[in-house]
Amino acid sequence: MNKHQWEGYDMTHVEHELTSQPECWIRAAEQATAHGAALPAAGERVAIVGCGTSFFMAQAVAALREQSGQGETDAFAASEFPGARAYDRVVALTRSGTTTEVLELLARLRGSTRTTAITADPRTPVMESADDVVVLDFADERSVVQTRFATTALTLLRAHLGLHTDAVVADARTALRTPLPAGLVDCTQFTFLGRGWTVGLANEAGLKMREASLAWTEAYPAMEYRHGPISITTRGTATWMLGDAPDGLADQVRETGGLWVDGGLDPLAELVRAQRLAVAVASARGLDPDRPRHLTRSVILSPASH
Repeated sequence: MNKHQWEGYDMTHVEHELTSQPECWIRAAEQATAHGAALPAAGERVAIVGCGTSFFMAQAVAALREQSGQGETDAFAASEFPGARAYDRVVALTRSGTTTEVLELLARLRGSTRTTAITADPRTPVMESADDVVVLDFADERSVVQTRFATTALTLLRAHLGLHTDAVVADARTALRTPLPAGLVDCTQFTFLGRGWTVGLANEAGLKMREASLAWTEAYPAMEYRHGPISITTRGTATWMLGDAPDGLADQVRETGGLWVDGGLDPLAELVRAQRLAVAVASARGLDPDRPRHLTRSVILSPASH
């Protein structure tokens, strides 16, 4: 179902939010300069942290920042931050501003490492937990399954690095209106591949499929996929490349009988297509993507659960 077909249709929260991404990206890119003092400066040694979707966005940003020559940049799940390493700044991505692991890490770093939080809600504890805060409230979401906040935060950071262009937004609009490849929704297994910064996007695409549609989904660096995981690829499975594929890989996948999906758009726009696939597969399986199994909008752990 494309954006025009959604007109007059009672969309889920996820569908509404994923279709609004181009407009959110435009606003984020416009605000990148205004937020510049709160974001990592060139030459700083930086760690970017998050949980779930935000962790995968952190992986993408870290790779982009290093590739652009801005300085050493690592990405960690907030719960796995290595206490012995020294950084000039730690950036925390947290849509809700209430995630336990993020708040605990920011408290631990207070007074020793400068911290920046990028969040969607200015009425949450993270506002007092970080030294600097960037609020993207226009990208906040009602859904449990994240779409637009994650990609909007990544767009903000891409723009801060000078890597965002109008073509990215145009590709996102193309991703929303172009039908998904024939037969893709009917596949029984999905593998997403990335290279460099798009490995994080591949991980996120896989997470969206698992959250929204309970699909058997895997994600790998593209060259690692050939070292074993390709063995599960066969007729009825799909392999989706986000970004440029290694030479010969598409032909190797087709030889297995699997469906190869070529990521011809900007990789962030390809992630939008993957979000659409997650919703489409959920619908085909009779699932409600607004009510993913066992999940809540924010993970808040009680002391007894630590």
